[in-house]
Amino acid sequence: MSAAEADGSAYTAYGYLTPGEDYKTFDLAPEFARVPPYVAEQITPEESARAEALLDSSLVISLHDHPVRFPADMADTPEYNRTGRQHTAYAGLAASKMNVVFDNMMDGTACVTGNAPWRWTDIITDLGMRQADLAHQDDVIVVRTLGDIDQAYEHGKVGVVFGLEAATPIENEIDRLDVLFGLGLRQIGIAYSDANALGSGLSEPSDGGLTAFGHRAVTRMNKLGLAIDVSHSSDRTGLDVCAQSSKPVFMTHAGARAVWDTSRMKPDDVLRAIAETGGVIGMSAAPHTTLSQAHPHHTIESVMDHFLYCADLVGIEHVAFGPDTLYGDHVGLHRVFSHLLNMSSISGPSFPRVDYVDGLENPTENFPNICEWLVHRGFGDEEIRAVLGGNILRALKEIWPR
Repeated sequence: MSAAEADGSAYTAYGYLTPGEDYKTFDLAPEFARVPPYVAEQITPEESARAEALLDSSLVISLHDHPVRFPADMADTPEYNRTGRQHTAYAGLAASKMNVVFDNMMDGTACVTGNAPWRWTDIITDLGMRQADLAHQDDVIVVRTLGDIDQAYEHGKVGVVFGLEAATPIENEIDRLDVLFGLGLRQIGIAYSDANALGSGLSEPSDGGLTAFGHRAVTRMNKLGLAIDVSHSSDRTGLDVCAQSSKPVFMTHAGARAVWDTSRMKPDDVLRAIAETGGVIGMSAAPHTTLSQAHPHHTIESVMDHFLYCADLVGIEHVAFGPDTLYGDHVGLHRVFSHLLNMSSISGPSFPRVDYVDGLENPTENFPNICEWLVHRGFGDEEIRAVLGGNILRALKEIWPR
């Protein structure tokens, strides 16, 4: 933590406004020390030093995280979200070692203008509100181009790529994709668990795959330069997207069904199809998702079992990390929003419940722990640089416009 952060002089979210007068305030979760620090076993001082040096000299990209602070009491989150003001965790991001983070906002839970998720007006509110806040500080920038990634890396800033976990808000209006792109969106999912006009989500009782409109939408996404995500799409929808897309496809945050048998994880044929597009598979660490038979008590070890499996299946050049973490009680978030997030998709083999995923609990601690794990397991420098961000950058060079 910097001296400015320690004495409270650093910018905090919506610092250009008067708290309590211009917006309702909430007791927010801390960016540091919410849970005990992760203690890696058998890491030598030499390995820690090598990991730190690699982090400092590599492009580090999270393919999916929520770099914002939630209420200390997750029960306050619906009211907090209705204000339309997600509070970017500036101090946490500054200490995270990330250069770029894909931020899908929280529109599946925002419900600013109604009681259902993924409403068009909520998306516009979120995009506008977050960027209004970001415009009042200098340490975090909005990434819209490959040049913005270079700027973030070269000048020690953190770049935020705005995205959506579902294209549901476009309804059946394909030109809304252009509008979202114009407002700064650079990555979009097809469906979030429930079906929409584009295709089936992973929780549907029958898998209809990509619709005719969905095929046209994928083509428009390719033309625009919108990165496509199939993390929450059904298996057939994911395969259809990969067949339709002329550009690399992302699975920004999930895992391998062969490692943990739930619909939230992807089967081998989908993982291979993503890799065949030139795409990248991001490992998730959302609580009680990427478990494994070897490590059913969810920790970083469980997540890395998925990483090892995917790297062996499709090649290390097609894997990365999208931890899907946030600042606050993620388990509590699932409890509060299970009716909206359709958490039935993570049901499967029995497993012990955890209060948090040790080693991958928030965006600040993720990549230092991931890098130490990779160093300790004997991965080479170039392999580590690839999975920390190089693989994602390679795909983005094919997806985003020049």
